[in-house]
Amino acid sequence: MTGDLRVLRPAEWDRWFGVLELAFGGVPAAPAERELWQALTEHERSLGVWEGDDCVGTAGAFSFRLSTPGGALVPAAGVTMVSVASTHRRRGVLTSMMRRQLDDVRAWGEPLAVLTASEPAIYGRFGYGIATWQLSADIDTDRVRLAEVPGAGELRLRLAQPADPAVRAECEAVYAAEVAGRPGMLARRPGWERLPFLDPPEDRGGASPLQCVLAGRDGRTAGYALFRIKPSSDEAGPDGTVALEHLGALDPAAYAALWRFLCGVDLTSTVHVRNRPVDDAWQHLVSDIRRCRVRLQDSLHLRLVEVGAALSARTYRTPVDVVFEVADDFCPWNAGRWRLTGDAKGASCERTEDPAELSLTVRELGAAYLGGVPLTSLAAAGRVRELREGALAEASSAFGSDVAPWLPHGF
Repeated sequence: MTGDLRVLRPAEWDRWFGVLELAFGGVPAAPAERELWQALTEHERSLGVWEGDDCVGTAGAFSFRLSTPGGALVPAAGVTMVSVASTHRRRGVLTSMMRRQLDDVRAWGEPLAVLTASEPAIYGRFGYGIATWQLSADIDTDRVRLAEVPGAGELRLRLAQPADPAVRAECEAVYAAEVAGRPGMLARRPGWERLPFLDPPEDRGGASPLQCVLAGRDGRTAGYALFRIKPSSDEAGPDGTVALEHLGALDPAAYAALWRFLCGVDLTSTVHVRNRPVDDAWQHLVSDIRRCRVRLQDSLHLRLVEVGAALSARTYRTPVDVVFEVADDFCPWNAGRWRLTGDAKGASCERTEDPAELSLTVRELGAAYLGGVPLTSLAAAGRVRELREGALAEASSAFGSDVAPWLPHGF
């Protein structure tokens, strides 16, 4: 690669972000969106490749804490804003940025790196595995009915103003309470609470401004939903869509009350759902899942930057004592044998000379890390090799999670 790869200077941000916009089609971000990303950018953790005054590559890394099975929050670099100018493809620019970035993440002492990919085929060669998936759906509310849930009728629902700081604080409190209970969620740092409420008119696609409904009990907020309504009609009458943006709830009754509200909005016949957990409970409330047109898509891609530290940082659903033979061409410091010993109380993962019992690459460990992708499934695809009988079942059970991992929002 030719060019100067260096840490982003604050005065260079506009040009740097402009390269990112061009790489993703050249449509400028809405002013409010641009302002938010500028405020959230961590310049000292961002990289640019420059040829003279021209920026030809971008990559950033947010400092996150990621929830893992058992509730531990593990430091993770949130890889973001990655782009290469169309004039500089196939010249090693991306590889050079990924090399520098992972070296930096290791130096920062963060055992994980995570990202969402515009194209899922890109990052496997750098050791990232798909660790979470998301559901989208279009629920036909003219034909689908919801089951009754005890206590749902006791919740008080009220429409609230999304711009009200008190309303935002109530929603953020619900989100924060959910983080430890589901792997893959991000503990939001100051400033990130603005992201769910970002509402530039340019991005509404003909739908209404963001709306909010709160579910309360005994004067306390137990859940919220952020949504838009896109009106439409045909010769048969109104046929609008409720587009759900975010929903959080602290108990089944609040959850069911919010879904019943969304499915009953006047003058609408569809609830459009995007980015929900694969085990989202509404699937068990609806009367006809086929009328919901459920779709699956990859979401969070995860890489173990330091195998020993990453595997030691989370707990395990069942006891495990297994030796992994790990291959990692891009970060060779991870290659070799590691003994993982752990249970629901804690874990350790150390280098060993003992015989290997499972053989895999760091990519498979990344896919399995949050408990959403069984090691047995990866083995059935030929991506994990069992060297000791019983080791695969033991490790796969231990890595599992009682709830599906889920990334609620991008970055």
